[in-house]
Amino acid sequence: MEIKEIAHIRTPFNDKFGIPRQSGMADIPGRIVFCEKYRAKEALRGIEGFSHLWIIWGFSQSEEKHSLTVRPPRLGGNKRVGVFATRSPYRPNSLGLSSVRLTGVENTHEGTVLLVEGVDMADGTPVYDIKPYLSYTDSHPDAQGSFADDALAHRLNIVFLPEAENFLQKEMKENVCDILSLDPRPSYQDDPQRIYGVSIYDFDIRFTVDGDTLTVKEIKGE
Repeated sequence: MEIKEIAHIRTPFNDKFGIPRQSGMADIPGRIVFCEKYRAKEALRGIEGFSHLWIIWGFSQSEEKHSLTVRPPRLGGNKRVGVFATRSPYRPNSLGLSSVRLTGVENTHEGTVLLVEGVDMADGTPVYDIKPYLSYTDSHPDAQGSFADDALAHRLNIVFLPEAENFLQKEMKENVCDILSLDPRPSYQDDPQRIYGVSIYDFDIRFTVDGDTLTVKEIKGE
């Protein structure tokens, strides 16, 4: 079976560090731009009637390797579980699955573009398929998430040092805070003196984490 790239997605994430571990955990916007072969309007006819979409995409920034067991970050990186019990990028087939909110359909010089929110993909990630989310069959309120449910309660308080406080515009700052509150660090790292760096919206953001507080120390960029 040959799998074909139908589009790519544009997001604020220049590299994989800092990307939310799951889709929908932060209201981060993205733009799905179709390859020329698939830009015909009829291919998207009726899509505006759906509030959410499933995106099937490729882990383009992961190394070409896979294992039958992996160490999930939310288990501290110390416990191995089966790869098919996780959403690790190190899989036999490097495919990702994300549920995103459809916020608009826009006609541009690049054809019809889908505007979405809740992305968990790096900028330029290849998209292989798009399917509508159907609440009557895809939603399972009583579903159990095993160890992954612990991530829902893991949020950090965000503090900006004065020199970094007014560097970002309001909406951009809200998105950055949403991303950082999810704690992008590996779970096994807990050094309050260590300075981390993440690239979002072409800004280089430097921060430390002490307990439940993340402090943005410096922002460089445009």
